[in-house]
Amino acid sequence: MARIQGVDGKQAGLFVRLAYWFCKRKVGRVIEPIRVHAHVPRLLRGLAAMEMAQEAVRSVDPLVKAIAQIRVATRIGCPF
Repeated sequence: MARIQGVDGKQAGLFVRLAYWFCKRKVGRVIEPIRVHAHVPRLLRGLAAMEMAQEAVRSVDPLVKAIAQIRVATRIGCPF
C-alpha cells in the first residue's frame, strides 16, 4: 500500500484519464504506481514515454523478453 493516496479518476485531468484507460486496457485495472504518479502529470508523461520506449525495443526476441520479465517479476515478488 502506498503512503500517498492516488488520484481518483473523477479528479484527474484529460491526460491522466487517458493514461488510466491505457493501463486498464493493458493490465485490467489501474495500478497504484500510476495513480501516485498522476499527482504530477509531467512525471506521468515521462513514465509513459519510458514504458513505450521499452516496449518498442525490437533488438531482443519478444519471447526472450517475456521470459525475462516473468523471471525478474518472480525474483522480486512483483505480481505484474
